[in-house]
Amino acid sequence: MKPFGYERAETPAAAAASAVSHPGAKFIAGGTNLLDLMKLGIEEPAYLIDVNGLKLDAIETDGDGVRIGALVRNTDLAADARIRRDYPLLSRALLAGASGQLRNKATTAGNLLQRTRCPYFYDTNQPCNKRLPGSGCAAIGGVSRQHAIVGVSKACIATHPSDMAVAMRALDATVETVKPDGSKRRIPIADFHTLPGNTPHIETVLERGELITAVTLPKPVGGTQLYHKVRDRSSYAFALVSIALIAQPDGTGRVAVGGIAHKPWRVDAADAELPKGAKAASARLLAGAQTTHDNAYKVTLTERALAATLAEAKERKA
Repeated sequence: MKPFGYERAETPAAAAASAVSHPGAKFIAGGTNLLDLMKLGIEEPAYLIDVNGLKLDAIETDGDGVRIGALVRNTDLAADARIRRDYPLLSRALLAGASGQLRNKATTAGNLLQRTRCPYFYDTNQPCNKRLPGSGCAAIGGVSRQHAIVGVSKACIATHPSDMAVAMRALDATVETVKPDGSKRRIPIADFHTLPGNTPHIETVLERGELITAVTLPKPVGGTQLYHKVRDRSSYAFALVSIALIAQPDGTGRVAVGGIAHKPWRVDAADAELPKGAKAASARLLAGAQTTHDNAYKVTLTERALAATLAEAKERKA
């Protein structure tokens, strides 16, 4: 790793102000993704701002919903009694991600901000527009079995790796931030992550120096909540396809999908088709899909994974 400056932030606003005043600064909390990228020379921050001392690690009641501090560890969030009772989808998704050791360190904000696990992104000998804008995309024309099939562009076909973010997309979470000038912002998670377009290195709508302080969940929606993750091995593997489903007794519901796009994927029109079954909903979810020879199987896999999840939800309601 290259030398870098370091400080411990005292307040969220101070952390944001420091980030904007130091070119190349990065926030660090659990570091489960950032430190790996620094060791590989993919991330080379000139300055690290340690936010672990900030009081952002509480899970609190927020009106009819819940406010989750940015520094709440994944293990603690998954185990929280309110989350398990009112938002079981989120708890299931968290437990499907990473290993126990990583969940003990990884934070809520860090999970949302983790970068793609595309092997070409991690290989500095390969061109990657996400790592080095304008260099090209080795995944296009390369081995693309794990890559995206919707929301892709000619610049990037990487997927977003988070399980937690997929559940939060189904739950209509909101991301709270503080800017360097001390002002605050609330960003619906539907708008938080971006599609690659011509700028795949820009992965969220966060501005320079903007710090995530919390994620809020609205009033519980009830229903049968399931998270199914299809992966190459039973543990510590990223999703080929994952399904976050909220199924209501009247047949309506919500579905968000992971492993198929640059961001957690949810389409309102697909939610409307859920009463008709997996085939109709999948057709809406995957409308305009652009597959490669290697990842075309994800179209069928998405439909079958959704069908299996809907079948389980029906059995649980019976």
